[in-house]
Amino acid sequence: MDFLQLSEKTIVVFGVANKKSVAWHIGKTLEDVGAKVIYVVRSPQRLESLKKLMANREVYVCDVEFEDQIEAVRDQIATKHSKIDGLVHSIAFAAYDETGIKPFHETGKQQFLRTIDISCFSFVAISNAFKELLSRDASVVTISISTTTMASENYGFMAPVKAALDSSLAFLTKSFSKFSDIRFNAVAPGLLKTSASAGIPGYVDAYLYAEQVIPRGRAVSTQEVADAACFLLSPRSSGITAQQLVIDAGMAINYFDNSIIKKVMDTD
Repeated sequence: MDFLQLSEKTIVVFGVANKKSVAWHIGKTLEDVGAKVIYVVRSPQRLESLKKLMANREVYVCDVEFEDQIEAVRDQIATKHSKIDGLVHSIAFAAYDETGIKPFHETGKQQFLRTIDISCFSFVAISNAFKELLSRDASVVTISISTTTMASENYGFMAPVKAALDSSLAFLTKSFSKFSDIRFNAVAPGLLKTSASAGIPGYVDAYLYAEQVIPRGRAVSTQEVADAACFLLSPRSSGITAQQLVIDAGMAINYFDNSIIKKVMDTD
């Protein structure tokens, strides 16, 4: 039974970097339920590194920092597909400099602007570029984070950028509603074990701490995030738009767990 009604749907997935990527897990899950998945990766070098993983799949190259490349990949896809039923934007980039993480108030202007360009504006640019290809009731999903208001020092200026990404959901939904029923949503996971996150200073400690806070005692898996994204891409979520679907396994309800409080107080 095709409960998600994704069989034969055509979905474009931006952002696969390796087999640990959220984008890869989403794409593979979509394939498993019978969807036709079109992949877009950042560079020819990335495509070469993914040659084995992406064998026998339709893959294109686009660096979203350049709008002409977004338009070019749209045109390339349009030559083979007259209609797209969904888009996945799984792209995040933080322009940390060689000195590493700094206090937020020391964030450089160019650092911040480049980060928001790639991690947030690209979502708007891709949506706009593909608007003529998207079916009237298409679903567009991006990947955010479970909270943008917790001031984690090691996440730095990425949280305000993700907040802008979250805000864009409402405005894209509103502007696209003038000519379609296209929906825009975000999957907002807690801490994940991905190659990208492993490069963030202090992330491993934060991940291990999250596992203590989460009621079930283990962190969110990338597959759990992919499953939620596939639900948002499916007609089964037709009543959901301009929302962030938080996937944190209950972490946000459990910061004051007695066992954690006791550990901290005993340390002091």
